[in-house]
Amino acid sequence: MTDEISWLDVSEVAQRLGVPVSRVRQLVRERQLVGLRTDGELRIPADFLDGTVIVKHLPGVAMLLRDGGFTDEEAVRWLFTSEDSLPGTPIQALRDNRATEVKRRAQASAL
Repeated sequence: MTDEISWLDVSEVAQRLGVPVSRVRQLVRERQLVGLRTDGELRIPADFLDGTVIVKHLPGVAMLLRDGGFTDEEAVRWLFTSEDSLPGTPIQALRDNRATEVKRRAQASAL
């Protein structure tokens, strides 16, 4: 599953957001972004960014999943797993401004 995701390293995310690398790390700590360590390096899915900003509602959904006991890896997997009733993946629905249903599903999944 994670092989199908386009990943960015922290410096690439910092460049896209126009912030220092330390701010990106802080965003991950604050759950504004979700990243995974690969070979010791923190990486963030490219789809979590919309141009020069974080995808709207991603921080809220990430927090719902975290509060529901999801690990970062499980949250990323959930966001990129196709859901016929959405349709598509939760991250695509967020990118398409269909956040209400994604939040509902995140709450239900986290129970």
